[in-house]
Amino acid sequence: MAGVAPGPDRTLLIACGALARETLAVIRANGIEDRVAVTCLPAILHNRPERISERLRQRIRTARAMGWTRIRIAYADCGTGGGIDRMLAEEGVDRIGGPHCYSFFAGAPDFDRLMEEEPGSFFLTDFLTRHFHTLVVEGMGLDRHPELLPMFFGNYRRVVYLAQTEDPALQAQAKAAAERLGLDYEYRFTGYGEFAGFVAASA
Repeated sequence: MAGVAPGPDRTLLIACGALARETLAVIRANGIEDRVAVTCLPAILHNRPERISERLRQRIRTARAMGWTRIRIAYADCGTGGGIDRMLAEEGVDRIGGPHCYSFFAGAPDFDRLMEEEPGSFFLTDFLTRHFHTLVVEGMGLDRHPELLPMFFGNYRRVVYLAQTEDPALQAQAKAAAERLGLDYEYRFTGYGEFAGFVAASA
């Protein structure tokens, strides 16, 4: 957290590393750089969600020791089974609502409709599209054991790219990811969805 200085009218957002680019983009778009600061935990923690809550607790307590009094959490539940919420209730800190970033980027009602339409949907964001090979192909061992592909993705029918930015290069990468998994491809531009309001309201 070096270089993140507290102030009486400043809020510290503790964010998932997968949201770092998006968080900074919303802050800049709203001109609130002087009122909202950001620190991130590594996105790789999503591979071990049972560790997220305590890592967040440590970061909250470190921030308070530095003098931060206004702290908010830019994490969804992220597979912790309510662990983040239980910890935040103990610490007296709030977070953005929702089970995962797909929901708050798409908007909860639209995400629910997507799941009702096709439960076998695998979602990508800008971050996951950029890091698909590292996080999915290598992370799941598909590069070394391609025979695992049906085990991991046999029940999926489509890849839905929930795009935060309109980037043709990322769209091409997302489509290639769907082809790599042998799934249909759909593109939905969401922008920052509910996340934008959460970050802006932190000022």
